[in-house]
Amino acid sequence: MKTHNYCIAIHGGAGTLLREKMDARLRKKYENALSAALDVGYAMLEGGGSALDAVVASVSALEDCPLFNAGRGSVFNARGEHEMDAAIMEGSSRRVGAVALVRRIRNPIHLARAVMEHTDHVLLAGKGAERFARKMKIERKPKAYFFEALRYKQFLEAKRENKVRLDHDGGTFGTVGAVALDASGKLAAATSTGGMTNKRWGRIGDSPIPGAGTWADDRCAVSCTGTGEYFIRVHAAAQLSCLMRYGRQSLDAAARKVIFESLQDIGGEGGLIAVDHRGHISMPFNTEGMYRASRCRGEAAWIGIFGGENGDALPNDQRI
Repeated sequence: MKTHNYCIAIHGGAGTLLREKMDARLRKKYENALSAALDVGYAMLEGGGSALDAVVASVSALEDCPLFNAGRGSVFNARGEHEMDAAIMEGSSRRVGAVALVRRIRNPIHLARAVMEHTDHVLLAGKGAERFARKMKIERKPKAYFFEALRYKQFLEAKRENKVRLDHDGGTFGTVGAVALDASGKLAAATSTGGMTNKRWGRIGDSPIPGAGTWADDRCAVSCTGTGEYFIRVHAAAQLSCLMRYGRQSLDAAARKVIFESLQDIGGEGGLIAVDHRGHISMPFNTEGMYRASRCRGEAAWIGIFGGENGDALPNDQRI
């Protein structure tokens, strides 16, 4: 397979993305949002920036877009509030920072990076994370900034049915993430999410847990999306790396084993994006669709929403 000096992949969530509900206008909105987020990360790499800077740039752009369940577009919890999680990891050093249950933080991924770079800890949650955000002067927004009418409608429906829902169940939203390889050969991964609609009791999913929803080492970088509890149970992101390191599997073989065997065998749904140290990218998913995009040096950007069997891209997934 061809290798690359630098590359990046992003996702905006995996789930029940119904083709019949995705008209040309709506599809274009998502493709434009993915393209914009991909471009800012790729520009970092093209300019000689680090993989860490690239994944932060792309995830920040997705957090600022209300189309996705992270940052501004986060779903409502059982109390009608927002609780957001995020994590970032740098591969060569295994440095990692994460936050959980934070509110009113415009870009939780910025706070996760601050945890990594300015504390001796890995994960800060709730009020402690909020106090740290104030100390680091991380940008906050008023409650109104995070209010989206469709999200609120989803919350009220879940409340009436007394159910906890994935943000994308029957809809068009999802957790966001990015993975990148820079020109120096370093890898990084970042993931951010608003969690599940009508979630309760301080629920934390896989996104901020290193090895479950986010992982990077000297071999690969991984960001996951889907039913978080299942990704935690199989330690999905780190499992992919272990399959490569100890099982001598390729990136794509390891990624597919995680999604179509380990995860699916226990009833989990979702997908992941991953890049290895040679610049190979894999983006498998076992749901009807996953918002995703990638670009490598010397190649055009690629954007996809739906797929065929085992997550294979269909011809109507577009190169732009």
